[in-house]
Formats: sequence, structure tokens, C-alpha cells
Amino acid sequence: MKSTDFKKIIKEAVREAIQEELKDILLEAVKSPKQVVRESYTPGQPPPNPPSYAPPPIDFRSKYAEVLGETALSFTSQDAQPSFRPQSSDPVNGNLGTGELGMDQIMSLLNTK
Repeated sequence: MKSTDFKKIIKEAVREAIQEELKDILLEAVKSPKQVVRESYTPGQPPPNPPSYAPPPIDFRSKYAEVLGETALSFTSQDAQPSFRPQSSDPVNGNLGTGELGMDQIMSLLNTK
């Protein structure tokens, strides 16, 4: 059986199933008792007031300045250890260099306050 013929058979079966279900749904809707809903609205009544809570205003400019002030560290070349010399690396061929960095050098960079 070709796939196009198979698709046609499936489409026909789906159409039939949907038509049967729609008939059942429409028959239920027609047979169910009707309920009339009436809303009453008088234009003279004001709408209820929403709660009057307002969050305090936030000064974003001062908040950003505070964050930038906390992270503004000024490192110079004098802060670097003189014994660290970066080695050439070749990540394509798997050579990331042989340079080593001691824990004392890392800690001296972290504790510069």
C-alpha cells in the first residue's frame, strides 16, 4: 500500500470520528435545559476602590552606583606576581601550555584590600 493511500484512509477515518463526536456534542447542547443568566447593573453605583497600597519608590541610580562602587577594584601591573609568565598555547592540537600558578600567587591577588 502506498503512503498516499494510507494517508487518505487515515484522513477519512479522522473526519468520520470528528463528525460523530460533533453530532453527540450538538445533541447534548440542544437537549440540556437552558439557564438564563441576568445581571443587574445600576449606573449610579461607583465601582469599589482597589486597595491603596503603593510600594515605596526605588532610587535605581543610587542602587547601581552602590553596586559599581563595591566592585570597582583597580588592579595594575604591579599587583601581578613577577614570576608568572604565560606560556604559548595551542588548543587546536591539545596543548594548553605548561604554565603553573601557585596558591600563594592566587591568594595574594585575592587579598589585595
